[in-house]
Amino acid sequence: MGKADLHIHTDQGDGLDSFASILDHVEANTDLDVIAITEHDDITVALRARELWARRGYGFDFVVGEEVTTLEGHLVALFVEEPIPSLRRVWETVDAVHEQGGVCFIPHPMSWLTRSIGPGTLERMRLRSSDGLWFDGIELANPSPLARAFRAKARRLNERYKLPEVGASDAHFVQAIASAHTEFAGHTAADLRAAFAAGGLAAREQRFPRLRDVGLARAFSLPIVGLRATPRQLGWRRTAWSFVSRYLP
Repeated sequence: MGKADLHIHTDQGDGLDSFASILDHVEANTDLDVIAITEHDDITVALRARELWARRGYGFDFVVGEEVTTLEGHLVALFVEEPIPSLRRVWETVDAVHEQGGVCFIPHPMSWLTRSIGPGTLERMRLRSSDGLWFDGIELANPSPLARAFRAKARRLNERYKLPEVGASDAHFVQAIASAHTEFAGHTAADLRAAFAAGGLAAREQRFPRLRDVGLARAFSLPIVGLRATPRQLGWRRTAWSFVSRYLP
């Protein structure tokens, strides 16, 4: 069985480490078969990381991704090559991902500590599923503090919807990478893509790094970096308006 960490951030968004450091860390310190760089509302970071990955010939596979801000919450898009427009309705975003042949999963579901998709959106999407608009997975193994508090509720919620279960670290520093992973049959990105199509995924979780593993200064800088990530990409005015426009028809 292969292992994939499909939710990793860099210092180009709200993370602390460069994508070069991330690639080196994965090679030297993990047994992951596949990783995905998923920066907020910016696919170019993953595209640049893939170029470096290809030049250096690492022993793991790489997937281009993007964590897209929809009006209803964040959505992780994988296996995409073109930017996914932000601040649109979630069903429009899912459609845009699928049009590229990509897949998308719900990160940190139900968390009110960050923009997250919850029960109301899942139910609306279920009612629209006859149009082929549906999520390809839900992140149920995410050991980060932002997701851990809501994990049990998310698992109970998925008893109704039965979406494929994704494990991902949501790493914002290299020490967190592989603290959760998605298990799938095979070892390549192509095998992972096939597993998404077949629903053959399993969410696994390990220990999240302790504060002393990360360093006090680095850990406490994360909230500041995180608050400015989306506004830096989309602008403060658009970001602020999005909190209102999600409730409009």
